[in-house]
Amino acid sequence: MNIYINNARIIDPATAMDIRGDLYIKDGVIRGIYERAHENSDPDIKKIAAEDTIIIDGTGLIASPGFIDVHSHFRDPGLTYKEDIITGASAAAAGGYTTVVCMANTKPVVDNEEVLDDLIKRESALPVNVLQDASVTIGLEGRELTDMETLKKHGAAGFTDDGVPVCDKELLREALLKCRELDVPISLHEEDPALLGSPGVNRGRVSDALSLKGAPSEAEYKLVMRDLHINRSIGAKLDIQHVSAKETVEALRTAKAEGIRVFSEVTPQHLSSTEDLVLKKGSLARVNPPLRTEADRQALIAGLRDGTIDIVATDHAPHSKEEKSRPVETAPSGMTGLETALGLLLTNLYATGELSLSRILYCLTKAPADLYGLDAGRIRLGGTADVVLFDPDRKWIVPDEFYSKASNTPYIGDELKGRVIYTICRGKIVYSCK
Repeated sequence: MNIYINNARIIDPATAMDIRGDLYIKDGVIRGIYERAHENSDPDIKKIAAEDTIIIDGTGLIASPGFIDVHSHFRDPGLTYKEDIITGASAAAAGGYTTVVCMANTKPVVDNEEVLDDLIKRESALPVNVLQDASVTIGLEGRELTDMETLKKHGAAGFTDDGVPVCDKELLREALLKCRELDVPISLHEEDPALLGSPGVNRGRVSDALSLKGAPSEAEYKLVMRDLHINRSIGAKLDIQHVSAKETVEALRTAKAEGIRVFSEVTPQHLSSTEDLVLKKGSLARVNPPLRTEADRQALIAGLRDGTIDIVATDHAPHSKEEKSRPVETAPSGMTGLETALGLLLTNLYATGELSLSRILYCLTKAPADLYGLDAGRIRLGGTADVVLFDPDRKWIVPDEFYSKASNTPYIGDELKGRVIYTICRGKIVYSCK
């Protein structure tokens, strides 16, 4: 499939390219980037493109590198009533994502080469690039490290016990040393169980109103500070997942100023909403770590703006309608995110003037590619054609059905601004807006 994208605004955050022009994709590779002197200065497409080329009118659209999500749950194997790799990949494509990293907290856990080999084989046939993390500890139990060296040889992209923290600091030290040796990321869920009252709802005004003990920000930032200290002398690719608290942002800012090697993620929902959403939408707004206060949200935005926080990651966490229809205190935590991420970011950060478009795109493309050492997140001649075309001004209503199997999002019925029109992965159109 050959594709010619005509008259788009082409943005490559890695090189600060921001031009009006055309892209020519042939045999899965970007073969031409043609800047227009003005909107009506058309290149001679017939001289450039082969006869069988699909021509896409990019007028009014932005062409950027395909988005990269370093934190998704496809629930496969074992929990496929929530999601599977096929529906998860479809949701990713619909959200503009051409690369997704899946977490290891499946059933069985991705803690051995047999489970990993099966997943990687099946994921290799998907329309988007799906990478697989393995777990840090056997069974996510925090007692014994997995055979990280063997798992990396079998294709593990990184390691994470996402969903539970690694509480044993000496075990974590061993894991950090091994990940440094293997040069792979280790991504940590930072909520100290000893400090948690009840997960998923911020401790404070809203948890009090719901008669819950709540999850204090202290549970997050104290564990983050511990792990930053451990990594100070090790220098592993430490990734702090789904940052939610202003104190954590300050700890990360200080750590980076001191030269500690650390990456961090923030979700579109933590950037867009506060704990008040739990009062409005109940269990649909229950996530770990919880949505917090407006002061926390503003600190997250500031951290993303100044580079303290590196990556926007969805933490796409599908659950069944039956599970999420339970009361807040018993429903599982998590919400879907792949198909709403761009709209939430453009509506709540770009349209409000709080973040530039280039910074948002950088955190969706170049920064996550850097964490995993991927040859992706770029628009360049000779590079693989992973491209998303989106309309930054197009308004749409979040539906109650998705490409994902799940619909556990509190944003159903909301009007968002910013819509994915085409997703192109490895030179093939894998999604087009209906």
